Amino acid sequence: MITVHSIQALRAALAPLRQSGKTIALVPTMGNLHDGHLQLIDLAKQHADITVATIFVNPLQFGAGEDLDTYPRTLTEDQAKLNSRDCDFLFAPNEVEMYPNGRAQQTEVSVPAISDIHCGASRPGHFTGVATVVCKLFGIAQPDVAVFGEKDYQQLKVIRQMATDLCIPVNIIGAPIARNKDGLALSSRNGYLSEQEIQLAKTLRATLQQTADLLQQGNRNIAELQESAQQQLEQHGFKRDYFVICRQHDLQPADSTDKNLVILAAAHLGAARLIDNLEVLLSSSE
Repeated sequence: MITVHSIQALRAALAPLRQSGKTIALVPTMGNLHDGHLQLIDLAKQHADITVATIFVNPLQFGAGEDLDTYPRTLTEDQAKLNSRDCDFLFAPNEVEMYPNGRAQQTEVSVPAISDIHCGASRPGHFTGVATVVCKLFGIAQPDVAVFGEKDYQQLKVIRQMATDLCIPVNIIGAPIARNKDGLALSSRNGYLSEQEIQLAKTLRATLQQTADLLQQGNRNIAELQESAQQQLEQHGFKRDYFVICRQHDLQPADSTDKNLVILAAAHLGAARLIDNLEVLLSSSE
């Protein structure tokens, strides 16, 4: 694997490959890689000839009081993990390379409506930071394919909408959520959890599944289901953020007639903010 730190170096490396007809897949990350990230690399390799991973802890997507300064930076370990999956290139720029005029002077990309709800309401400006850096990475690498995890369900929607609206010719692929043996979605922030909290954390997935089962059984009292789930999480030590039952296509609140649903959840446990989701498809006879 070749590691580059500048935009010019990445473009110079990819240009002859692209000209020779090779297809390119991009896997953007913030590093501190786990098995979920490596599964994204595996999926990318199935869809393109050349795989490019990126590691950049993007300051634009962190709000005041969040963990930008303490977010784990483990470049050497990450390089070894990517090598083990036969990743072709790693692009690991610093902040000056990505934002040479400073954050305040950076052109921003904002995806309206979908960016301001759920995680966007809890973390104002977060998705503008995400859309901005991903748009830049698309412009830098010019990939044919980009792979993102479905754990960040709302983020995936934002990126797809951005690419559609800005006519960016990239095939965006969502990868299934990677989980540990207890069902906890893998996340770089799971490292903030104590051993006891890791055991409690599996309640998040269990609560999503329990709510999905109740929907499948015909319960359509959306508000009651959401509040019951919040209370169950609080009983297991979580601090509530949101637990919402939405329409899949636009992430707006579901009603009793909707069939293609997704349950989105975010909650704090100790020092970690955990997110998860579960799609629910109801039959027309429900």
